[in-house]
Amino acid sequence: MSDALPLNTATELVALLARRAVSALELTRAFLDRIQHLDVQINSYITVTAESALREARRLDRTRGRRGPLHGLPVAVKDLCATKGVRTTAGSRILADWIPQFDAAVVERLRAAGAVLLGKLNMHELAYGVTTNNPHYGPTRNPWNLERVPGGSSGGAGAAVAASLCAAAVGTDTGGSIRIPAAACGVVGLKPTYGRISRYGVVPLSWSLDHVGPLTKTAEDAALLLAVLAGRDERDPTSSRRRVDNYRTTVRQPAKGLTLGVPREHFLDVLDAEVRAAFAAALDTFKQLRLRIVPVSIPSLPHAQTAELAIMMPEASAYHARALRARPDDFGADVRAFLELGRQVPATTMVAAQRLRARLGVECAAAFERVDALVVPSLVVPAPRIVDQAVAVGAETLDVGTALSRNMMPFNLTGLPAVAVPCGRSAEGLPIGLQIAGRPFDEGTILRIAHGYQAHTHWHVQRPPLGA
Repeated sequence: MSDALPLNTATELVALLARRAVSALELTRAFLDRIQHLDVQINSYITVTAESALREARRLDRTRGRRGPLHGLPVAVKDLCATKGVRTTAGSRILADWIPQFDAAVVERLRAAGAVLLGKLNMHELAYGVTTNNPHYGPTRNPWNLERVPGGSSGGAGAAVAASLCAAAVGTDTGGSIRIPAAACGVVGLKPTYGRISRYGVVPLSWSLDHVGPLTKTAEDAALLLAVLAGRDERDPTSSRRRVDNYRTTVRQPAKGLTLGVPREHFLDVLDAEVRAAFAAALDTFKQLRLRIVPVSIPSLPHAQTAELAIMMPEASAYHARALRARPDDFGADVRAFLELGRQVPATTMVAAQRLRARLGVECAAAFERVDALVVPSLVVPAPRIVDQAVAVGAETLDVGTALSRNMMPFNLTGLPAVAVPCGRSAEGLPIGLQIAGRPFDEGTILRIAHGYQAHTHWHVQRPPLGA
């Protein structure tokens, strides 16, 4: 039984733990055994905290009385979330020896809910990239095909969840960095509304664009994690005071009768043929589920990626300015180039980008007067090879960074909630995903749409051949 336990969803495991069909110690050992056997190939972890995880699992098994909603559930976090007494590298050489004396807010909430922390997950250096080809800790490999990237920057999280090396993970998303690995690895990635989850104790990339959120096997699992992680934190001035919904109940509500909008602009302009076919099939499934599909217009979408970069790059360069001056050779080549380029972005360009950002927000609000959510493809291509610098998309050739972030950045720029879910496989067996975006703080609606879709499809129950 132990060998098969990690293949279950977080929701299933929480139920097993609640009725004591499995102990926290047995479950933690099962995940640690799996990490030991499989992660030598995937490289999803930078640090595995085996001893403290086993110690915490034993403590939880002795607990009497009220139990938290994640009691005994083994999870992991991206290695830019501060963990007290455990090194937090942010995937960098710059922070290779940092051992925080505090926990990030998301780690505090996981612990308070009874989760067991298995370790810290590999990532693109300083979250500044979309492949997790990390020059300091090695590349993370996609468990569906070890020659492919898992996406980034939360690539370790996406790969670990897909390969069942943790029951759920926490990542960050500045330009798609939760949803890209979710799509590339065939799991669920939720970028909540900007401010829904505290960023206290999370190494920033871009203050006005960073989001924290869960990567899980199902939409129901994402609701379980969001219910724990969401809420106001006075230490993060951007965190919202908005009421936290009962996502675990909302996610199970029927989505029948809702209206989904498909933007005319941008998202369908550049798509791999297999992605286009999978997305069309997903729209057919939504129709069968009695959801209405209508076209909507959001004219500023084609400019969103350019605007996002004009904001993200100088913000990132500002945060890392001191380290860039003092230790330039300790940055990976790609990250150093981006940081140096970010210092050259004119203030007038950033102002223009902020104006575009405001206009895009108004246009999205107008679209949501007609629809309950937007549905679009996640990635324009399946996961590229680790060695690829560019990918062919129909008649066009795009650099890998542009290809993987193209359909993601509009929802970072607007701060709208968006969830990526698997919706197909390519001829080579690689995951294909779709994205559902909603109104501000309406995570409940997009999660119930995603859950309804998963209740009638099988993509989310398929496991990678490695360790299946």
